[in-house]
Order: sequence, then structure tokens, then C-alpha cells
Amino acid sequence: MALLEDKELVEVMFDRPDQDRILGDIFLGRVDAVLPGIQAAFVDLGTEKAGFLHVADLNYGDEEDDEEEGNGNGRGRGGRRQQRKLPPIQDHLQKGQTILVQVTKEAMGTKGPRLTADVSLPGRFLVYMPYSSRVGISRKIEGREQRAKLRKMAQAVLPPNSGGIIVRTVSEEVNQKTLEQEFKSLHQRWQKIRQTADGASAPAPVHREAQLISGVIRDLFSDKFDALRVDSREVFEEVREYVRSVAPDLIERVHLHEGPVSLFDEYGVEEEIQKAFSRTVRLKSGGYVVIEPTEALVSIDVNTGKFTGKGRKDPEETILRTNLEAARTITKQLRLRDIGGIIVVDFIDMETKENRDKVLKELRTHLGRDRARTKAFEVSDLGLVEMTRQRIRPSLFTSLTDVCPSCGGIGRVYKPATVVRRIERSLERIAASKEEQRIVVRVHPEVALRVIENEPGLLKRLRHRTRLELDMRDDPLMRLDEFRLLSGPAENDVTEKYAA
Repeated sequence: MALLEDKELVEVMFDRPDQDRILGDIFLGRVDAVLPGIQAAFVDLGTEKAGFLHVADLNYGDEEDDEEEGNGNGRGRGGRRQQRKLPPIQDHLQKGQTILVQVTKEAMGTKGPRLTADVSLPGRFLVYMPYSSRVGISRKIEGREQRAKLRKMAQAVLPPNSGGIIVRTVSEEVNQKTLEQEFKSLHQRWQKIRQTADGASAPAPVHREAQLISGVIRDLFSDKFDALRVDSREVFEEVREYVRSVAPDLIERVHLHEGPVSLFDEYGVEEEIQKAFSRTVRLKSGGYVVIEPTEALVSIDVNTGKFTGKGRKDPEETILRTNLEAARTITKQLRLRDIGGIIVVDFIDMETKENRDKVLKELRTHLGRDRARTKAFEVSDLGLVEMTRQRIRPSLFTSLTDVCPSCGGIGRVYKPATVVRRIERSLERIAASKEEQRIVVRVHPEVALRVIENEPGLLKRLRHRTRLELDMRDDPLMRLDEFRLLSGPAENDVTEKYAA
């Protein structure tokens, strides 16, 4: 599923059978281990990796007023109670105990999924929180009168001691009857979940979050969208049926795409997805942005490139224009690539505080369109902007690609000259072992060419120095920086034994 704003791709979402998506799912888990040192527990969900439950995400009832909108994908939930004093986790959990938990972050790399015991159930207009009693309004709904009106309506539909609710952004024009119907539906869903959990044996799933298409339409589709286009007639009919039940006034904006050109090609989506894997993003001005993901953070560097401004008379103005364009591009790329965690942006140095403030304001303005929680801090003394972006699933880059088997993920391979030196040292080890007599070295053609053109006497010198019978063969199927050491008449591979 692709989301376009102003005809530009800004988000890509996908479901695949091989990727076990459990975000928003509710499990009856069993506590595997309680770790007082980090105030957390590992919970067996019956999945490949145990879930991580921090003390801040236990269910403490109604101790804070959270008005951040959730949507069943973990946004707005978890990690918000660290500021207050919490009782030790070992006072609440013991190994072997069963506990109802919800996934707020997918498993990433070596880390298992992040969990919360403070369960929430999203609907189109409301988020139901069974363990709370607060009524919250989405922060994206502005206007004091509108917020007060929605709060009053929400309080009216919430029976005493039945939980809490958050009114979602799409509820701005909703009526009380609609809120009441949805609350009843969510409350019934919760009762069913409790019944399922009571009859289940941990670890076991007790509730699956909505699939991608229905979940995204529930959370996003509103009168702010010009159109929703589908290229499958079966899915098209499902979508129309759902929209007719929750927002009949939007039914005419749902369209079936037909024709010889595929839906994604028609709107340039495939091409933009491919660009999202590039480390360099070109700016219209001629400058460019370099995006480098690392284990700890994502670094982003801004460069003027070929852009020199009008007549090169005002370099500060050139730098400002490049930085402003880069700020807009960076926010788009963060959404498109679904980059989360710590992000450090190295804008081109600006002399005046006024210009630095303009760039920071531009960055924050465009971050406001992002559904994920983001925060951009002031420009540091080194000219860097530190940011955080909520991470609830692996990035697009991680989800759709694997580590290169040739370079192991570093993005670099040894030069032919380096490969030759590695071969030389390996042959010296073979000579020192005195276990081999005849060695054939297989290399990529570029390495063989390098020896012929730059070091034509190499093999002769090595034969003399090592007292080995040596030969070299080129093999176009070898990787550029790969070599094989084959011993004896049978040409047994002894590379691992002697190569460092």
C-alpha cells in the first residue's frame, strides 16, 4: 500500500506471508525471566523471540492522562511513564506467571518484540483502554471548543468503571450516536478477548490486529484524501463495503484501477521505492543528501553539490536555500524509508542564528505531517540537529533487503591489489606449514589482470620464496575480492585453513 501526498510517495506499507506481522496483536504470555537489574521481563509469546516488557509498560491502572492517539500499531502507547517512581518489577511479576500483553514494536534484528500490559483496542473513531478511565482527545484535533465538545460526547458514551477512551483524529465531525455504537463494539471485543484468554493455555495469541488494508483504511482514510485506488476487484469490493459502513460520504472516493498499466507504475511508486534504497538523494537545486544507517543511529549529511546560487555573490543565501530544501527532503525520506530511532543531521554550516532557526522551523513543520512521533532538538554547537523518530517496525530498507554476502554489509570490497597481498600472505603460511606442495590459486579475472599488468614477475618470485608449485587461474564466477587455494592433484580447497 502506497500513500501519496501532492503526487509524491511518502509512505509504503506491506504484508507478506513470510513476515509474521504481530504489531498490535494481544497474547497470553508466560514470563520467562524477570531481570531486576534492568527492571524488565522477557515474556514467551509462542513466537520465535521472547517479548520484552519494561516495568514502565506494566498495567498500573489510571495514573496519567495520555491524550496521544493510538492506532493499533503501537503508536502513542508505551514508554511514557519513565518520569514517575515505579514499584520494582519483581513485586509484580514472577517467572512462570501468565500475563496478557500487547505487541507495541515488532522484533528487530536480535531484539524481540516490545510489549505492554496496558492493552488498547483501536476503532475508527475511538481507542478503547480497558485498564484506564480517562477520556482523551487526539492532539492533532485543534481548537478548544471542538476538543471540549468531543470530550463531553465521549464522556457521555463511557459507562462508569468500564475503561477509558481516546477520541481519534477522524472523529472531528462525528456524532454521539456513532461514538456510542463504536464504543459498544470495542467493549464487546474486549469481553471476547478476556473470555479467549481465560480458556487459553499460555503462550497463545488471543487477538489479532486488523490486516494491513483494513487497518490502514480504518486509521487513515478520511475526507482529507482525494482518492483511494485499488487494483484488485475483490479488495475493491471489501474496501467499499467497509467504507460504506463507517464513512458513506467517502464511498465515491474509492476507485477501481483498470487498464494495461499497473497501478504502482501509473503513479511512479515502483521507481520511488527503488530510489529509497539509495544512500544519496539528489535535490532539485543541485545539492544532495547522504543517508547512512548504522547500528546506533542514522547519520544524514547535506551538501551543496553543483548548486552555487545566483552569481555566487551570496554564499550564505545559497547554503540557506539548500538546507531548507534538504529539510523538506529529509522529512519525506524518513517517512518513506520508515527510519526510526536516533537521527543526526549535519546541515551545511550557517553563520547566522536566524538562518539556523529557519531551517529548524522548516524541519519541524514538515515533521508535523508524520504519523510517527518525532522530535527535533536545537542546532548544536557543531552544527548538528539531533532527532528522534518513533520506531515500531524494521525500516523499509531492512524489511526488503538482505545483507550483501560479498561485503558482509559494509558496502565495500577489497581492491585487487589488496587481494593480491592477502594471497601472498596465505601462500607464506602454506610454505611455513610444510604440509602442501602444489597450490592452484583461483581469482576473479580483474585480480588476474592486475597481476599480469602490474606484477608480471609475482608468481616466479613466490615460487622461489615458498618452494611451492604455483599456478593462478581466473574464474569469472568468483567475487571480486574472493580467492580460493586448491591443494595437490585433487585440488582440495584449503582456503579456510591458511587465509586470514
